[in-house]
Amino acid sequence: MNKNQLKGNWMQLKGTVKEKWGDLTEDEVEQIAGNRDILLGKIQEKYGIAQEEAEKQIEEWENLLD
Repeated sequence: MNKNQLKGNWMQLKGTVKEKWGDLTEDEVEQIAGNRDILLGKIQEKYGIAQEEAEKQIEEWENLLD
């Protein structure tokens, strides 16, 4: 999934983001607004993980959606 697809499908994907990363608040999910870089940062911040691990989680999530 590319950045444009993420932004374009964000309304449908918000629920899957909340399922995968349940510690993200509704406000944080709204702030992400389909921006992959913001999603990456929020996951790192909320879960206290390195960028590489957050990137890996996002890639796994994206692969499940394809």
